[in-house]
Amino acid sequence: MLTQMLTKITSTPKQLFLLDCLGALLSAFLLGVALPGFQPIFGMPNKILYALAALAGLFAIYSFWNYRWFKENWRPYLRGIAIVNLLYCCLTAALVIYFRQELTKWGFLYFLLEMVVIIVVVMIEFRTLSQTDKASQS
Repeated sequence: MLTQMLTKITSTPKQLFLLDCLGALLSAFLLGVALPGFQPIFGMPNKILYALAALAGLFAIYSFWNYRWFKENWRPYLRGIAIVNLLYCCLTAALVIYFRQELTKWGFLYFLLEMVVIIVVVMIEFRTLSQTDKASQS
């Protein structure tokens, strides 16, 4: 079942932009609305949560734009969001390390799970790029 779902997603790159958009919207909501209300439980300073939420919001706009105005030459746009997602994970990891004294176990868990989900999406995006590169060379 998981392989069928992955095959369907990777065979329709437009859907990856939508998946990325929805994930970024969820992150923006959690980081900008939900977590600040429970800041003592997670430990990350609110100003950092809001900054990460703003980045996630920008990623959501970018992905939605590409989903909505999908063009034939989608590869550079998908590669771009995949790379930006990886950079976001690096930034998040750096912030977790920098604020490790303030973060609680729930904060560590939240950011770890967020990074794992993003990395899985990035792997799917790169897999799609790789498969379509191979198909176009054949």
